[in-house]
Order: sequence, then structure tokens, then C-alpha cells
Amino acid sequence: MRLKITLFATLLFLAVNSSFAQRYAFIDTDYILEQIPAYQEAKTEIDAQAEKWQKQVEARYDEIEQMYQAYKAEQVLLTPEMRKNREQEVINKEKEAKEFQRSKFGVDGELYKLRQELIQPIQEEVYDAVRKMADQKSYAVIFDKAASTSAIIYANPKYDQSEEILQRLGINGLTE
Repeated sequence: MRLKITLFATLLFLAVNSSFAQRYAFIDTDYILEQIPAYQEAKTEIDAQAEKWQKQVEARYDEIEQMYQAYKAEQVLLTPEMRKNREQEVINKEKEAKEFQRSKFGVDGELYKLRQELIQPIQEEVYDAVRKMADQKSYAVIFDKAASTSAIIYANPKYDQSEEILQRLGINGLTE
């Protein structure tokens, strides 16, 4: 709801300031991407790989659970040193499983890299098409109304007033 209010306020602000003769538009990148066959193929490939890795992670945790249950069942029959060794085996297996999971699904994991490899080029094509359209039709700003982003996807650099603000603050920024 807050997003809709923010978007409405932004559009209202833009409508009020239309006397500047700047043109604005919006797009829905979620909708656009869903219409691109290459994106659908990439998404299918990513989902299949993620599912495969998830099953491998679950299998590792199932194995750990079985090891732990076997240890618990035999615990009373083991010497203190044997108990310590078996506990360490379970702990080591759990560390390995967590590391495997992190390597596949972590911040810089293989799933992230696969998304970058397959989806980023498609997103760059979309952005390039947006930039070209903005230049051809003289749009100053293009908003993305997609649920996943809801942001400015393109802004004409000629309307960037950052340097003027720096000057007003008495700071020397980059001069062009």
C-alpha cells in the first residue's frame, strides 16, 4: 500500500511540475521479462538447477540425522572416546552440509552466479531498449512499476543536478 501511495505521490508531483516540459513514462519490467522467451528458458534452467541442489542439501541433512540417531541409539554402549569421535563426525558432516548449502545458495554462491550469467544479459538488453526509447522520445525519466523493483529505471543525465547542489554547498565536485 505504501508503495502505491509513494508512486501516486511521485506521479502527482510530476504532473504538477509538467511546466518544465520534461516527459515521464513508466514500464513494468516483470511483465516485459515474462514476455521474453530467452528469459523464460533461463528462469526454467535456474529453477531446475536450484531444485537439484536443494535435493542434494536435503539428502546431506537426512544423512546427518541418520548418523545422529544411530549415535544416540549406541551412545550407552560406546566408550567416552568413541562417543567423542562419533559426535565429532556428526559435527563435521553438519559443517560440510552447511558449507555445501552456502556454496550453492549463498550470497556469492553458484545460484547467484548462474542468475548473473543467464539473466543479466537479458536485463541489460531491456535496459538498452529503454534507454534508446527514452532518447528517441525525449523522456527525462522512466519509472519501473514492477512489483520487484518500483524505482527509476532510467534518468536522462542532462537533468542530474548533483553538481549544482555541491556548488551550493561550497564543495567542488566533478566539473564537465
